[in-house]
Parts: sequence; C-alpha cells; structure tokens
Amino acid sequence: MIYLDYNATTPIDPEVAAAMLPFIHEHFGNPSSPHQFGKTTKTAVEHARQHVAALLNCQPDEIVFTSGGSESNNYAIKGIAWAHHKRGNHIITSQIEHPAVMEVCRYLESDGFEVTYLPVNEFGQVDPNQVEQAIRPETTLISIMHANNEVGTVQPIREIAEIAHQHGVIIHTDAAQSTGKIPVHVTDLGVDLLSVAGHKLYAPKGIGALYIRSGITPEKLIHGASHEGNRRAGTENVIHIVGFGHACLLARQHLPESQTHLRELRDYFEHDLQQYFGDQIRVNGHPEQRLPNTSSVSFKQCIAQEILARLEGVAASAGAACHADNIHISGTLAAMGVPQEYALGTIRFSMGRFTTRHEIEHALAHLKSVIPSLQ
Repeated sequence: MIYLDYNATTPIDPEVAAAMLPFIHEHFGNPSSPHQFGKTTKTAVEHARQHVAALLNCQPDEIVFTSGGSESNNYAIKGIAWAHHKRGNHIITSQIEHPAVMEVCRYLESDGFEVTYLPVNEFGQVDPNQVEQAIRPETTLISIMHANNEVGTVQPIREIAEIAHQHGVIIHTDAAQSTGKIPVHVTDLGVDLLSVAGHKLYAPKGIGALYIRSGITPEKLIHGASHEGNRRAGTENVIHIVGFGHACLLARQHLPESQTHLRELRDYFEHDLQQYFGDQIRVNGHPEQRLPNTSSVSFKQCIAQEILARLEGVAASAGAACHADNIHISGTLAAMGVPQEYALGTIRFSMGRFTTRHEIEHALAHLKSVIPSLQ
C-alpha cells in the first residue's frame, strides 16, 4: 500500500517510538509529585518543552502542551475572545480555515461575537490589504492558518501580523500543517499564538501545543489544578509529550534535507501528470508559496471518490465528498473558485518522510491507468 496522505496524519517515527518506550515501561511517575518518580517525568516533560520551543524559536515557558491542534485552536480563539470581550467582540478569519478554527468561530457567533470570513484568491491566499480593511475598533483577534491543509498554500502571516499589531489586534495562526515541513519561527512570523499538532510531524495522536507569546493571557479553556504554568489543567500526558518533543527535535535536525526531498518528489509527480494529462488536470494552490509535500490535483470530468475507489493500493484524500444524492465540494476549493468540472475530481496527494521515488512512480502508473476510463 502506497501512503500519500501525510497531511491527514503521519506514522510515528521509529526514533520517536523508541524515546517513548521508557515512559511506558519504567517511568510512570506523576510530574507533580515531589519524589524521584515525579522528578524523572517532570524533567522529561521540560526537556520535551525545550525541543518544541527550539523548533518554533521561542522560550520554553511560552509552550503549553495540549491534546492536539483542535484543543490548541479552541484555547487560542476562545481564550482571547473571552479575555478581551469587554474591549470588543469582533474576530477576523478566512473562508478556508480548518474546522478546528471555523467551528470555533461559528460557536462564538452563537455567543454574541461577530466574525468576518475573508475571501481568498485563486491560489488560496488571503490578501493582507483585505485584512486591514476588515479591522474595526472592536476587533480583538485575527486567526489565519499558516498553510492550508488541502492545497498547501502558505499565507503571508508576517505581513498580516504586522498589520494586526499596528491596530493593537492579537494574531493567532494554525500551524498544524506547516510545522516540520517548512521553517516555522514565531519570531519571524510575528504571531502572538500558534497551534501545533503532534500527529502531523511523526508524533502520536492526542498531543499538541499552543505557543502563547509572553504577555498574552488567554482565558483558560480547562480549569482545575495549576498544571502547565496554571494555563491548562490536567496531569501531563508524559508518554506522548516525550514523543512529541523528540519528533520536534528530529524535525529541526532534518528540516533542510526533508524540504528538498519532499519538493523533489512533489515536483516530479506534478510534472509527470501535467505532461501526460495536459489540460485534463489542474494543480491547485500557489505555484511557489506552497508546502513542499502537498499536491492537490483536479482531474477534469471525474468524481474524486470514484478515482480513489479505483486507485487500489494508493491512499490519498478527496477534495469533494459524496453525501447521498449530492456531491459537496470542499469550502477551500469553492473559495478559490475552482471550476466544478475540475473541483469534483480533486485528490490531495501528500508525501512524507518515508515516501520514495519508487512509490511515486507506482502511484503515477495507477493514475494513468485509472483516469482515462473515468473521463
């Protein structure tokens, strides 16, 4: 089976699994306990925090461990909205956000907040000028994803952050897809809060982090004891935190060669498809400002589910979903204005650390066999 769905989730790296094993079999102490059992796990948690901070180029005490990207997004958006509701009730986001941001905003709308959903251009990018135009006196938060999970387009976050701060607005970015694939340094991006999901960078599911810039104080999402610097209650998930920390260490060590490896595979894949199918396909997303591993390909006059059903031995994701008697095109493709004749046949192929040229060649052969019979 050829796995080309790394944007959905990644396998746990063997080195990550090995780092976790001692905390499964031996070191079980509660990090809050004062004895040696607790001190051992407390040290492990803090070492992991240092690795996450090093990957993001921030201070360790600016990292809060969470259960994953969804919790991090909820904490950031709800936390800032609630903490600043007396000053204003307006939030700005985009039309192509992950549900872990979009649904949080929908919830806040039901609680009396106002949300502006900014459009994107044909490449899936937000225009910073439109961000500035949308800011009101009562705007307290801007939340724009760093890189889109479907088409891979990278947003101009630094420009947006500069605009936000000029107007005294806090900015959050969901970096679940970008962390580990491209450099994600909070100092370069200029953001106040940033979400990370462990299972997107070869760590286990159920672990993530929220970067909170020093001086920013979102309202707590989970109340209880004073874990995580009194910002997120609950005994720390030591096993997964250790794995997450080691995954961040590996990502930082291998980022340059990883980017090169992924970009070469993606470009070879797309070039071969374009040479073979010509105008019967289109590649979605920004031609340059895009994640090096992500290839969203639309096959003209095809249905995505039918393609995937025929692609035996290849795992990828559809950009359109069938529900009973209708087919739903993703919000991202719709916002980008992808024509329906292409959008319905959109497949997201996402490569990863363990993808080989041989696997890409096999996937291409499968596609060349399947697509003509469906058009």
